[in-house]
Amino acid sequence: MTHILRSSIAAVNMMLLALAPAAAEQWKRPTARGGELTREVTRDGRVYAGETSRSGPNGGTYSSSSTCFDGVVDRCKRSFSATGPEGKTWSGERYSARGPYRVRSAGAITGPEGNSVVGVRRFWRR
Repeated sequence: MTHILRSSIAAVNMMLLALAPAAAEQWKRPTARGGELTREVTRDGRVYAGETSRSGPNGGTYSSSSTCFDGVVDRCKRSFSATGPEGKTWSGERYSARGPYRVRSAGAITGPEGNSVVGVRRFWRR
């Protein structure tokens, strides 16, 4: 009986999440040294996504996009790219999972000469 009740409550929650309107927020501001920062965040139920772009006064640019799933364990994927004032580019991506007790993160960065660095972190939350 409790299994039927739990599945019915879960079905009602899923329907309510599907009916909820998507929320969006966007803002733009100047940076301290003359650049500009733009951010847009959207949320649709338990999934939220964001776009960030930044331009510096010396011609450098940075952009990133992320998608996250909000739950007991929050899962996110973020990809980014940057171009320095000399035209050199960096790109990479990071995956993370944040639960009530642990955080796990893995990512890779590719530099201007094509060299890549991969890193993994795992630690307990306090």
